Amino acid sequence: MILLVYVDDVLIACNDKAEVDRFKVMLDEKFKLKDLGALKYFLGLKVARSDKGIVLFQRKYTLELLNDAGLLGCKSTKTPMEHSLKLSKFEGEELKDPSHYRRLVGKLLYLTITRPDITFAVHKLSQFMSKPRRPHMDAAHRVLQYLKGEPGKGLMYSSHTDLHLKGFADADWAACPDTRRSVTGYSIFIGDSLVSWKSKKQSTISRSSAEAEYRSMAVATCEIVWILYFLKDIGVTHDKEALLFCDSQAALHIGSNPVFHERTKHIEIDCHVVRDKVLEKVIKLNHVRSNCQLADLLTKALNYNQFAVLIKRMGMINIHTPAAFEGAYQSLDRVEPEATKSSVVNKAGDSITEHETTDQHK
Repeated sequence: MILLVYVDDVLIACNDKAEVDRFKVMLDEKFKLKDLGALKYFLGLKVARSDKGIVLFQRKYTLELLNDAGLLGCKSTKTPMEHSLKLSKFEGEELKDPSHYRRLVGKLLYLTITRPDITFAVHKLSQFMSKPRRPHMDAAHRVLQYLKGEPGKGLMYSSHTDLHLKGFADADWAACPDTRRSVTGYSIFIGDSLVSWKSKKQSTISRSSAEAEYRSMAVATCEIVWILYFLKDIGVTHDKEALLFCDSQAALHIGSNPVFHERTKHIEIDCHVVRDKVLEKVIKLNHVRSNCQLADLLTKALNYNQFAVLIKRMGMINIHTPAAFEGAYQSLDRVEPEATKSSVVNKAGDSITEHETTDQHK
């Protein structure tokens, strides 16, 4: 398990405590730093840990966000955005004072660093910062209503996962009603732990759904290559081919079959990085059923059933609920001495327990 230590504004991460102690002594001799001990709170992020791994979440930040918006007592919703909602920059009454909307979306953007479940909705709302309208503000308030339901939800990083890079790439073709551009979404895992994700409108118009999917695969491939280089720089060996999953057979054929490239000349050359990395055995392309496509969460607003399944598979948990991880985690939150214990099955199928923690919001 990796040890996280907070020293002034510097984080030290290592799985060797003796090495961490030596490094802290060296830093103290040079800069006279203050050792704040094991990492618990950093730039709005809280860290809970056990022998199972660590959980990153932003409960205090979320509650403050709800309080500032006057929605701390609002009714919660089950999804961050209404299913199949289409927002346009031309429809609806223009807000007289757009500053509130801009501040709210800016704060929500920071929250996406531990909340992939709101990433699509927030990045969709960020497209209307110049001239926000009433429907955009209503959609932003719905995101807050969703956060009210589980403000302590965060990402679990297991200490017992395998070191194998896996990515999911997806696209929603011509999703933007104003520009007809597609939306790219990808999520990258090391073992069962989500380490990178993105939702973004594509820079050009795709002439087919296969092209849109292939562009998303190219973006995900570049991210996988960057992560592989990063692992190499820190001395971590990754000998296996990284797996890239896509639910479009046509896009997979373009990436795997050189003959298809003769019929895809309208696709920019830089997108064919997918094919190059397949030939170099850096990545291996795989098909996944649409209902199991984890990146689908990052390309469109989903109904509750599909949404709930995907966020669970992404490794999102809420350690503040009685049914989640009771017993083992320690964080800044006060641990209830008489908290009852219960078990929950994580996405890998393991049954684990943990004490309920609480967070005081003032």
